[in-house]
Parts: sequence; C-alpha cells; structure tokens
Amino acid sequence: MQFCAVTAALVIGATAERGRVIPGMVFVFFWATLVYCPIAYWTWGANGWAFQYGVLDYAGGGPVEIGSGLSALAYSWVLGRRNEKMMLNFRPHNISLITLGTILLWFGWLGFNGGSAFGANLRAAMACWNTCLTAMFAAMTWCLLDFRLAKKWSLVGWCSGTISGLVAATPASGLITPWASIALGVVAGVACNFGTKVKFMIGIDDALDVFAEHAIGGIVGLIFNAFFATDEVIGLDGVNMGVPGGFLNHQWRLIYVQIAFIVACCAYAFVMSAIIAKLIDLIPGLHLRASSEAELLGMDDDQHGEFAYDYVEVRRDYLAWTPAEKDPKENGVVIIPQHGIEGHQDLINNTQLRTGSSSGKSALATPPSEPVTEKVAPVEVAPGAPVTQ
Repeated sequence: MQFCAVTAALVIGATAERGRVIPGMVFVFFWATLVYCPIAYWTWGANGWAFQYGVLDYAGGGPVEIGSGLSALAYSWVLGRRNEKMMLNFRPHNISLITLGTILLWFGWLGFNGGSAFGANLRAAMACWNTCLTAMFAAMTWCLLDFRLAKKWSLVGWCSGTISGLVAATPASGLITPWASIALGVVAGVACNFGTKVKFMIGIDDALDVFAEHAIGGIVGLIFNAFFATDEVIGLDGVNMGVPGGFLNHQWRLIYVQIAFIVACCAYAFVMSAIIAKLIDLIPGLHLRASSEAELLGMDDDQHGEFAYDYVEVRRDYLAWTPAEKDPKENGVVIIPQHGIEGHQDLINNTQLRTGSSSGKSALATPPSEPVTEKVAPVEVAPGAPVTQ
C-alpha cells in the first residue's frame, strides 16, 4: 500500500503548475485500481503472468518506476504544456530544500529496498549496500555529464543523479552483486541524464522529469537483472535459495523475459493512464487543467489559497525579470525575457514557427541565452510627474 502511495505521488508530479487537485485525486483512485494493482499482481502475485514467466523485479522496477514514469508522461500529454510565460527563467529556486529532500529520500529508500527482503537478513543488508553504491556512482556520473556543459559542479545535478541511481537500484538491489551495482550507477546516470531530452523531442511537458528519472532508471535496472542477477545474492534471505539468476547463472532466456516485461509495463501504463485521464477530463467539473487565469496566479493561490513562500513587500510579478547586462540600453529599448532553459526556448521557438506568430520572429533571431530587445518610442514625462510602470 505504501508502494502504491509513493507511485501515485510520483505521477502527480506531472501536474506541476497547471493541474487541479480534486480531478487529480479522482485520477489517482482509478489509476491505482486499474494500472498499479494489475502491474503489481503481474510482478509479485503467485499467479501473475510475469511472476510465473520468471521475471526478476526485486522492489518495483515495473509497478513503481515504469508505472509512475509512463503514467506521468501520459498525464502530462493529456494535460498539455505549461503556460509559456510561466516558464521564463525557469530553474530550481530552493536548492537547500532540494538537497534536504534528496537526503530524506535516500534514507527512506533504504527501507524501500531493504524492507523488500521481508526480514532483517543478509539480503536486506546487501540491498541497502547496493542501493547506496548505485546512488553514489549515479550522482558522480550525472555531475560529470553536467560539468562538461556548464564547467560547474551542480548540486542539483548531484541530487538528480542520486535519484536516478536509487530508482535503478529498486528492481536490482536485492539481486545483483556490489560490483554490478557500481556499473549500474554509471549506466543509470548516463541514461537518465540524456533521457531528460526526450520530453523536448516529443513535445510533452513532463514537469518533474518523472519519465527520465523513473521510467528510464527502472528499465535500466530491470535489464541489469537479466545480466547480473545471481543466485548467491537472491539466496541471502535464507528462503529463496536455489532460485537462479540471469546471465551469470547461464539463464539466457531471462534477457528476453525481462525485455518482454518492460514492453508490457510501458504499453499498459501509458495507454491505460491516458485513457483514464482523458475520460476524467471530459466529465463536467472535473477538468484536469486549471484556467489560464489560475495558472498566472499560481496553483498555490488558486487551489489552496496559501503560499509555500510568501515574500512580503516583494513583487509577485516576476515575469518581467531578466538578467542584468553590462552595458545599459539606449532610451526606448525594452528587454523581452527569454526562457531560462534552452530546451524550453527551443520548444516555444518551434511552436511559433508552426503557428506563424509574429512574436516568434524576434525570439528566433537571438540565441536562447541572450535576451531579445525591441525598440519602442520614448515616453515623455512632465517634470515632477509621478512615473509608473
């Protein structure tokens, strides 16, 4: 039940800044019943087809990770992209809380993976050790990949890499050896890092990169089981002794068994989630997406009537903000802010090209990293008159 709740929370991350609360809750009920429970039964139920087929999924690479990643992608697709203006200079705003959340997740994940051994035994200890190894090496890999672009050591990159490693360890930590966990961390860090580009390629606004982090990470972990799962680790709980592993135990068939399971989970989770979301969206009063006015106000204000951060005496209209430049502009030049993330800017540029909007012409003329300027007539102000913006 806790696994189900965690998976649902991951899916709801896709609704950030545009999804309504009550329809999201209705979606979670039907999603848990029709998507999560069947995949969990396939995987762990004594009569589940994947269980009988010999699929190795230790703590939820299929139900939890692929289930959340593909469901979030489907929900994002039905929900639509965020308001483009709200994505100006879009970047993490509280790295301290991101780091604290990552540390809490890491600690909790030891219960997630270690507890899946169903006892305080050697397999639980091995699962915890493998989880930490995979997370550490994925974090280092992600930081190195980000450094090659920005030449900076990103703490947000460290947090993202850590999560990708924890995700990849979920299906594999109680099945593979520690040296394989190190390799898993490196591969997961690379795959999930480059996986963040997928949403820009397909034009689906997965707000929290749930697909890149969880679906791709879960897929990598399940594939690693096919090659590196071993009976020595599986039997450490004193119960599953003699259960064969994968390639290391000469179980060649496990390769196509794991791939078939991955394909089935991806297809079922995406299609069913998209159908459920669309049907709920068609019901009067249960539209998944908030209004344009609500998006400009923000979901905190519109859906909850309160703010996570309420800065007194500071303008909430941050849309006009843009990075300062060294040289002052001449009188009458107005700076039009650009998207802070290059992929977002490319996305809106492509949209403007398709729609033929005039605003796209000025945006395309300048690289995403540089603000666009346009000349307007200076405003004459009488001496002593108040100036308003």
